[in-house]
Amino acid sequence: MSLKKRSFRRKYMSIITPALLVLVTFYSLTYGPVPISMKEIWQVIFQDGDSMHKKIIIDVRLPRIIIGILVGACLAASGALLQGIMKNPLADPGIIGVSSGGGLAAVITMVLLPQFGYLLPVAAFLGALITALAIYLLAWDQGTSPVKIILAGVAINALLGAVMNGVMVVYSERVQAVLPWLAGGLTGRGWYHLEFMAPYAMIGLILCVFAIKPANLLLLGDDSAKLLGQRVEIQRFILIVLAALLAGAAVSVAGLVGFVGLVVPHIIRIIVGEDYTFLLPLSMIGGAILVVFADTIARSWFDPIELPVGILLACLGAPFFLILLRKRRIL
Repeated sequence: MSLKKRSFRRKYMSIITPALLVLVTFYSLTYGPVPISMKEIWQVIFQDGDSMHKKIIIDVRLPRIIIGILVGACLAASGALLQGIMKNPLADPGIIGVSSGGGLAAVITMVLLPQFGYLLPVAAFLGALITALAIYLLAWDQGTSPVKIILAGVAINALLGAVMNGVMVVYSERVQAVLPWLAGGLTGRGWYHLEFMAPYAMIGLILCVFAIKPANLLLLGDDSAKLLGQRVEIQRFILIVLAALLAGAAVSVAGLVGFVGLVVPHIIRIIVGEDYTFLLPLSMIGGAILVVFADTIARSWFDPIELPVGILLACLGAPFFLILLRKRRIL
């Protein structure tokens, strides 16, 4: 791709993705079992609108949309960072087990230590961090191997899933509250959950600004980065911690939502290239768009039931993942 064409695409995406996020947000506000027009939304926000519409917008849809934006941004940013760290465009916090590590820690907290529920984001972060480090160490052999990363991630993902199932079998009387969370979704999420996860998500997303330069330097390869005076392993470790924080923040409130960290960064990378100056922020916006739009579909198109958004994203993401594997001749 020519430099001029890539520059045009970056400018185009920098304009179109924020505009698309705004459109998806308004679509999510207006669409649902109770349709609400833009005029009614305006009256609710700036005037004394209908009390039922006000309750639906302010207490139900708005916090859910904001949570969806943060969850999507965190998962996409985590996936983009992990793909750069592990030098593998197929890396994803869900596929390689990082989300499962956070999920196991969260399940243990919810089932065994419900009195410490306020520590759920911290527990999810620690679980995701330990898992990410374990995968990286298992795949390390004088450098990282893409195939080893996928294989180690799949194995650890399976192990964590087995342990999670074991915990739920042993404590089956407490599982009912955990099952919707395992499917991944934003059902019933409100202002309390937003206050719960927002500090961790915002810290992680803000720190991504400082991750752009080291992520770009790691793309040059370890030897080139060292020649430029970079402490490669320390930077890689910090980026792993940041990716784990982002995945843990998302998992703590949305459960095991998969494929966002794979699909979005990969599509954005194809369009704008490898430069994290554009890849990371555009991935955040793209992840927010995907989760909010998918959640709107999941809660509206299958009325009278509400489909967990994690199930819908898995149905969309799994075929995309298989296509990527075929193109890379891994299958």
